[in-house]
Amino acid sequence: MRNQIIRIASIAAIIAVSIFLSGCKQRPSNTAQSIAREEFGKLTDGRIADLYTLTNKNGLVMKVTNYGGTVTSLSIPDRNGNLADIVLGCDSLQGYLKATAYFGAIVGRYGNRIAKGQFILDGTTYNLARNNGPNTLHGGLIGFDKVIWEATEINDTIGVGLKLHYLSKDGEEGYPGNLDVTVTYMLTNNNEFRIGYMATTDKATPLNLTHHSYFNLAGAGTGDILKHQVIIEAGKYTVVDSTLIPTGELRDVKSTPLDFTMMQVIGSRIKELGGNPVGYDHNYVLNSGDKELALAAKVMDPSSGRVMEVYTDQPGVQFYTGNFLDGSIIGKGGKAYKQYYGFCLETQKFPDSPNHPTFPNSILKSGETYKSTTIYKFTH
Repeated sequence: MRNQIIRIASIAAIIAVSIFLSGCKQRPSNTAQSIAREEFGKLTDGRIADLYTLTNKNGLVMKVTNYGGTVTSLSIPDRNGNLADIVLGCDSLQGYLKATAYFGAIVGRYGNRIAKGQFILDGTTYNLARNNGPNTLHGGLIGFDKVIWEATEINDTIGVGLKLHYLSKDGEEGYPGNLDVTVTYMLTNNNEFRIGYMATTDKATPLNLTHHSYFNLAGAGTGDILKHQVIIEAGKYTVVDSTLIPTGELRDVKSTPLDFTMMQVIGSRIKELGGNPVGYDHNYVLNSGDKELALAAKVMDPSSGRVMEVYTDQPGVQFYTGNFLDGSIIGKGGKAYKQYYGFCLETQKFPDSPNHPTFPNSILKSGETYKSTTIYKFTH
């Protein structure tokens, strides 16, 4: 009897250890942080784009290509420690060459829209390509999302990252000045995706750098984000016309479907917005202004428990719910990206600021240095 009890206890112990080890395999573990490079593909002119895999000490993984400074994947744990890729994107470079949704890219020179592709600066009228109806969007025909950035690997105590550098020459896409830009991506050991922007110019030029990842905290391609819950630290938004150009009015969000001052489900009031297509595509005027790094937004997915906080020192954030996605773009794993399959929180100057003197300044002058920080912090 005693031997039988020992055998039963031993079997139970083995089963318990097996269950424990099985669970551990699903969880990110403390590992040595690392960064690795591989070829991602060739552009039509023969230039090679690289893909970098960044892994922090907690097992979070971010992949970035120097084509457009594009984040192709970002694997984050849920409440049970299981990793999932939470950004929309493509399996290959060819997918990004075809896609027009700015998945995961650096956007510039000027993120968002400039009315009628035109602005006046120091008495000179500048004309830009009109690539969004009557307006210029996200830098023009060949914005910062469509160029090869010079990449330098970073591996230090706070995490792993890439320093991305690009010289935008005077006249590129119609913008004045030789603009020297450095964007630093860090995947920190505090589970942050930290972005540092820096730029100088030899001639005054509009500048509005931002990042354009489409997030789905339940996992990219798993469905829509309408059940995600959001807080946006903004009491006003910039009113726009039918082409999404600001009228100049800053209107209170209170008592409107745009009010996210308290946690709200994205889909709870989305149909009240109207429009074609229906959805959020609005610039919020952050309560913190552009004076300091502060919380701009917080998003939570009830199904996975993943939480994302967004911090910025910019005056605005564009909240976009993937309204124009229609299933025609086939993303990673052969999944079609349908309407509302991802959301963006693009920290920024206000849209069309060069044509609105009352908006926060968006002109970088010769002798000045542009610096800005945005942080996407992940918890569960």
